[in-house]
Amino acid sequence: MRNRALPGFGLSLGVTLAWLGGIVLLPLAALAWKSASLGPATWWAQVSTRRVLHALSLSFGGALAAAVIDMLLGLLLAWVLVRHRFPLRRLCDALVDLPFALPTAVAGIALTALYAPEGWIGRWLQPLGVQVAYTRLGVLLAMVFVGLPFVVRTLQPVLESLEREPEEAALTLGAGPWQRFRRVLLPMLAPTLLTGFALALARAVGEYGSVIYISGNLPMRTEIVPLLIVQKLDSGGDTGPAAVLGAVMLAASLLVLLAVNALQRWNRRWTEAG
Repeated sequence: MRNRALPGFGLSLGVTLAWLGGIVLLPLAALAWKSASLGPATWWAQVSTRRVLHALSLSFGGALAAAVIDMLLGLLLAWVLVRHRFPLRRLCDALVDLPFALPTAVAGIALTALYAPEGWIGRWLQPLGVQVAYTRLGVLLAMVFVGLPFVVRTLQPVLESLEREPEEAALTLGAGPWQRFRRVLLPMLAPTLLTGFALALARAVGEYGSVIYISGNLPMRTEIVPLLIVQKLDSGGDTGPAAVLGAVMLAASLLVLLAVNALQRWNRRWTEAG
């Protein structure tokens, strides 16, 4: 019998698969089964309303926009934290994890207190005609807030492990800062950037607590799909309509993540070929 490097592999694999099935796969399968049992007519009746379509466009459109912003801001913030030394750098590094530690409801209340028309920042934006709270801009701001740490913490270890020799070689060949970033660093960081993008996107799509406070939950304007799901669950004992919306969110999220993973594989092959 061949000895395994890791003893107990079969047992640990079985326990892992059992936990994965019970915690992740079983609830998702129950959601898919419940929604599939309702039939196409119920699906269409729940999904085709203008209110749901507006909520879907806000949830996924806002999450995509927030993930793109997080990717850019996260790259800049991770670069500054890794490549530069400045006063209070450790404090700034610790503050990146603040959205992880804060309860989402507290984050929503804090953002609303800042950006409401009478808030600390909102009172200065109001004379300029800029309103953040109770608008789609506020929803976007909350999604950016909760997703930014995923990009920063994904990029930091990669930036710290990058060797300086390729950059120095490009510098000796006369490449400018933008050329060095675009031709040397960006191809090495692209897979990690896409991973952070996918994590921020997944976080923003399912965000509830911080969004509902700053959005104001205005029908056809600032409602998100998770809020509609909660409303349908609270409206009565029938969980079917909520299951339909949950299944739509699940299917759309899986498609987006599969697309991001396919883009990662394509970028990896393109980088290796180049």
